Amino acid sequence: MDIQLNGKRMPVAAGITIGDLIREKGLAPTTVVVEHNMTIITAADLDQITLKEDDALEILRFVGGG
Repeated sequence: MDIQLNGKRMPVAAGITIGDLIREKGLAPTTVVVEHNMTIITAADLDQITLKEDDALEILRFVGGG
């Protein structure tokens, strides 16, 4: 199945949650902000939402520095 991730089409496994995808990408769920189909998702809900064909995700990472 395919989704849009940060504007690019990519295949993902059927039944994968947003939290699973974030961890699969090597990211910590506490260091990202996720928009799913134009709705901001709370960290508590990342493992509750199963992705579907053509879903759109934007994942933004927090970057520290100074």
